[in-house]
Amino acid sequence: MYKKFFGLRENPFNVNPDPRFLVSTRHTEEAFAVLTYGIQARKGFVTLTGEVGTGKTTLLNKLLDWLHQENLATAFVFNSRLNVTQFLDFMMADFGIPCDIKLKSQVLIRLNQWLLERYRAGETAVLIVDEAQNLSPQVLEEIRLLTNLETATEKLLQIVLSGQPELDQKLSQPGLRQLRQRITLRCKTYPLTLEETSSYIHERLRVAGADSQPIFATDAIEALHRYSRGIPRVINMLCEHALISAFVDQKRPVEAHTIDEVAREFDLHQIDPIAQPVNPEPTGENASLMEALQNLATLVDRLRRPS
Repeated sequence: MYKKFFGLRENPFNVNPDPRFLVSTRHTEEAFAVLTYGIQARKGFVTLTGEVGTGKTTLLNKLLDWLHQENLATAFVFNSRLNVTQFLDFMMADFGIPCDIKLKSQVLIRLNQWLLERYRAGETAVLIVDEAQNLSPQVLEEIRLLTNLETATEKLLQIVLSGQPELDQKLSQPGLRQLRQRITLRCKTYPLTLEETSSYIHERLRVAGADSQPIFATDAIEALHRYSRGIPRVINMLCEHALISAFVDQKRPVEAHTIDEVAREFDLHQIDPIAQPVNPEPTGENASLMEALQNLATLVDRLRRPS
């Protein structure tokens, strides 16, 4: 509707996790480096955690693109509310492993044979599980047992668990300590700083075909960051509705008062003031593994309310 008015080829703020629109920041680069290193070095278990809307699934899609370019076998489980049998069936189907017998023991024997074939051919197999905070303890234990599929020196299956901070809390339970001890690498996504928010908006507009003429005024970007708290998903939502509103009013660039109006529509202006999230500075090799600074549950709850 507004694309022609703003000179865009496509919608720059779709909620779909399109890896073309992944804007690199220090933290996303660190997280991607950890993920790729963990897989290439056959570390076995890697976790990716972050608050709702901070770009985990988009990062996973970029990882999947990289894995496909490297011709690595992948299984991507995006429905985490499965029992053990359903989980194994989904994984086997996505790997493309034929297995007519549904007995769990036979499924695991077939999986082990297939992984050994890949290993002997110098290939790597990667299992990625999104929304892993919703996995039951039984399924998590089954995933831990999958790491027992190994040679004398290396793991046959590389596993990436991605989820909200609740995943870390779940893995801290005493009953899952064996799984927790097997996680060799951890990485996180974080809210964007004001500077990163500006780069994020401009890069998405560029990918969507924008020219050099400004579409968002400087004070509008500041308002976007203030209301979104640097959460990319919220930035997308605010930008999308602001572009529609500005198109209706035939105004370019989008001004701060338009962002104010959109924020009021979504009750974002009523959120109690909180400290602006600040991305931590690196403090050594494990900087990407630092704990997220901001609990954004209030914002998430509001966004989940029906409009």
